Amino acid sequence: MKKLLTLAATVVLGGALLIAGCGSDTKTTAGSDSKVLKIGATAVPHAEILEQAKPLLAKEGIDLQITEFTDYNTPNLALGDKEIDANFFQHVPYMDEFAKAHNLQLASAGAVHLEPMGLYSTKIKDLKDLPKDAKIAIPNDPTNGGRALILLQKEGLITLKDPTNILSTVQDITANPNGYEFVELEAAQIPRSLDDVSLAAINTNYALSANLNPSKDALVIESNDSPYVNIVTVLKGNENDERIKKLMAVLHSDEIKKFIQDKYNGTIVPGF
Repeated sequence: MKKLLTLAATVVLGGALLIAGCGSDTKTTAGSDSKVLKIGATAVPHAEILEQAKPLLAKEGIDLQITEFTDYNTPNLALGDKEIDANFFQHVPYMDEFAKAHNLQLASAGAVHLEPMGLYSTKIKDLKDLPKDAKIAIPNDPTNGGRALILLQKEGLITLKDPTNILSTVQDITANPNGYEFVELEAAQIPRSLDDVSLAAINTNYALSANLNPSKDALVIESNDSPYVNIVTVLKGNENDERIKKLMAVLHSDEIKKFIQDKYNGTIVPGF
């Protein structure tokens, strides 16, 4: 896959194309002794958290270079092509399924935070007002789609064959008494679909990017015991890379924990 970043990665603000060179290098930056660490991330909150980590890492001799992505596919493909050294946007269930589907050797370098998925609507104020035959938008990737369906089951809207199966699909719905129609979309597109559906399951990072406040705008939100903690991902074998270990030490610091708590006011919570 040639120069994946130049073809697929876009900066969220302004949509400008980003150009990245070959990753996995530890060359020093010009005029300094800093080692370069290239990491890909979605904009909110991942890149925001990394920006806070950047000056802390600089003190540790690490020049953190952040590439922003707007989707859930390209960051792992860029990592597989070694155009970046790590990425920060996903949880372990998504990583495992993506790695299996694309024959990639991916590993978690550590957990950072939890982004609870929520149910949003511009048409109703309470789930009890959801009309029969309503359209419900859910993510079309395996793990987040299953996550949305489990949340809908917990709210009594549907019944699943196995309510613990994180890979449940609409085919696993055994009871849908109100005849809801499920619209499966790429997770990043769902906030833009709110006016076209009655209810939408939206990941918190995309909710925040769409100026939705999970604590105020979500009709229902996942509890903090969710297994979907967001992680830093690397290629297997790189978990003990000195640069990665310094990155994780900073991301697990009191400074970053306080930033997450203060900045997101409970809508995103530390996962360490």
